Amino acid sequence: MARYTEAACRLCRREGEKLYLKGDRCYSPKCSVGRRSYAPGQHGQDRKKVSEYGVQLREKQKLRRIYGILERQFAGYFTLAERKKGITGENLLQVLESRLDNVVYRLGLGASRKEARQLVRHGHFQVNGKKVNIPSFLVRPGDILTIKEGSLSSTKIKENLEDAGGRAIPEWLELDKTNFSGKVKALPTREQIDVPVREQLIVEYYSR
Repeated sequence: MARYTEAACRLCRREGEKLYLKGDRCYSPKCSVGRRSYAPGQHGQDRKKVSEYGVQLREKQKLRRIYGILERQFAGYFTLAERKKGITGENLLQVLESRLDNVVYRLGLGASRKEARQLVRHGHFQVNGKKVNIPSFLVRPGDILTIKEGSLSSTKIKENLEDAGGRAIPEWLELDKTNFSGKVKALPTREQIDVPVREQLIVEYYSR
């Protein structure tokens, strides 16, 4: 499947804020947004008047980039969110948070969503005792995520486990470092999802 492979920092600069795509680097003085807060490219520093459509588009692109999802798949998630009961924008965020790669990241087992996606693809995790190597797998309340026994010797897994306590674990998840596992206690509410987006603008974008 196609995937964005260029510099992740360009994406943050394009949106004008940190999207936390590179793990620890985003919290350090090396962060590109802190040093160059304007958009990338030759005309990045030019002032531009943004239309209502442009504002909606940027919000959609921002959310897509935060979770590392391509356009077609993102549109599919929006359709799924529309069909669910409740508020479409909040449903969309809830679906994105339910992705396995995001859950691995939220539990602190991946330094970034990109790293978490790679770890999932390499088969390091199980859900309810079964190996799952599909990053887009959607978890449900009550699901138990465990690290495969053979993966506990991985240097990256060890480092992430040691650092996992340093990041706040969302209330809807539970991390058990002793048993190398995590539990989905419930699906997250909007208040528990700390992504800097105005989801209503995304709903308006797809409602044009």
